[in-house]
Amino acid sequence: MTFADRYFLRPVAMAFGLFAAASVPAMAEDGKVIKGVVELFTSQGCSSCPPADAALKKLVDDGDVVALSYHVDYWNYLGWKDTLASTENTDRQYAYARMLGRNGVYTPQAILNGRDHVNGANLQAIKSRLDAMKTAGKGLAVPVDAKINGEEISIKVGAGDGKANVVVVYFDRAKIVNVEKGENSGKKIAYWHAVRDIQTIGMWDGKPATFTLPATVLTEQRGKSGCAVLLQSMKDAETPGAIIGATAVLAGPQGKL
Repeated sequence: MTFADRYFLRPVAMAFGLFAAASVPAMAEDGKVIKGVVELFTSQGCSSCPPADAALKKLVDDGDVVALSYHVDYWNYLGWKDTLASTENTDRQYAYARMLGRNGVYTPQAILNGRDHVNGANLQAIKSRLDAMKTAGKGLAVPVDAKINGEEISIKVGAGDGKANVVVVYFDRAKIVNVEKGENSGKKIAYWHAVRDIQTIGMWDGKPATFTLPATVLTEQRGKSGCAVLLQSMKDAETPGAIIGATAVLAGPQGKL
């Protein structure tokens, strides 16, 4: 399978501004420091994936990482078409493979902070690697905050070094799927934070900035959705690199991850 040349992230409407921000790490609503970003590449058609899907749920419950689940479509040939998969998700995984210097991809694969990968079912390895990245200065160094304010989602990015894309990843908070064919035939599996769209909303050049989205991008999903905001450097126009800041916001009364 080759990387699709059309891989890109669509821009959306935005507004820019400046704000004063202290150089502090991103915080979850309960005050926990966000340790990093875990992007799990998984498939309903892969028998090795359910343990990784369960591990991602534990990360969601812990609340100290931005956890995202990208369903890929290359296992569909086994007899079950993944109901949450997209070509764009597969393209993103292949882009990471190119960044990592790998010839191929696998499931379940967890990409950590856009920098490294581990088996997505190995929860201890995920946590240990994120801790090691933080110690080595490869964690989330730039503060990012997102809140629903009435009819808007306000995104604030603090000061830091370098340049990066401001990427919004839209996800469904929870889905229960009855898998009827393939390697997981007969199983009812819960999937959390399944990605349904990815968009770049702007650029960050190291200075504090504010971005605005309409709240309807979440509320139209009737409180069952959320989005992550990733501050992600790029190796080139089509190859994602290190994630240096992140947060997430949920539709509904709680309003934040």
